[in-house]
Amino acid sequence: ERAMSQTRLAEENRRLKSELDRRAGLEHILSHDPRMLRIFDVIDSVADTKATILITGENGTGKSMIARAVHRRSRRQGKPFVEVACGALPDNLLESELFGHVAGAFTGANHSKIGKFEHADTGTIFLDEIGTASPAMQIKLLRVLQEFEFEAVGGNETISIDTRCVLATNENLELAVAEGRFRQDLFYRINVIHLELPALRERASDIPLLTDHFLHKALQEVPKEIEGFSAEALQAMVGYAWPGNIRELENVVQRAVLLTKTPVLGPELLPPALQNASSPRRLASLGAGQTLREALEEPERQIILEVLRNHRFSRNLTADQLGINRTTLYKKMKRLGIDNLQFQD
Repeated sequence: ERAMSQTRLAEENRRLKSELDRRAGLEHILSHDPRMLRIFDVIDSVADTKATILITGENGTGKSMIARAVHRRSRRQGKPFVEVACGALPDNLLESELFGHVAGAFTGANHSKIGKFEHADTGTIFLDEIGTASPAMQIKLLRVLQEFEFEAVGGNETISIDTRCVLATNENLELAVAEGRFRQDLFYRINVIHLELPALRERASDIPLLTDHFLHKALQEVPKEIEGFSAEALQAMVGYAWPGNIRELENVVQRAVLLTKTPVLGPELLPPALQNASSPRRLASLGAGQTLREALEEPERQIILEVLRNHRFSRNLTADQLGINRTTLYKKMKRLGIDNLQFQD
């Protein structure tokens, strides 16, 4: 069968882009899923306020893009947008990164340093992985979000800022509050506007559109005469559960473009886990007393196990293929009860 109708997808792409162009700041986010469109409406309503926004969703669902869209949609769009991955730094370094330090504040602090909050003054700061913040850091964040002022590490001078704060996490913060891992007062402070991003498997109708977008993006970097994905390949992509979400989809498209020697991208160019998903969507039925999340866990467990086996139980290679980092893979494996296997690394 001929490659999927590129003309139809291109027309749909243009229509959506034209629609989103009328909403400056959102034009880079492609979706016709009703839940995403509702999120766009909320962004329209709150972008020009100073309300704190909490973005939740699995890794790879586009939390950073949504944070940037909030910034671009607001009157702060010409001002700094500063992103901080809170989970990437130990607590002492994160404090210096966020609030800065004065010379001599600690060993090695030979010069004063301006922190990310001050860099983002008059603009927007995006704090990703906020669920990893330690109890001590949570207290400091609560103060700056309440009073918009702080002191640099080792300093006495109070610094005041006018900064919009957007935060994100892939964790269930309500559960973290109940378990005593996250401060309740901080949760209420950051949960003013809550944007919950659906997983890619929950917006499967967007997969052809996003695939076309990533295909054109890949062809700008690797010029090839490619018509598109075959209907069979696209069916496999729509039927896959995408534990790595949009990031994994982009990786799969890039891989197919790099490997192909023909103008039509067939299922043989997809990773093994996707080749086995060519049948209609493999989502579990909802059993009695079972939540949607519980019903979705079994296909996610099977996909991760399949990719692990294909890579001889190398977690590094498995995380790479799934388009997620190793820490996220560990958390998924623990949640799914597959963290007690014999691994290579």
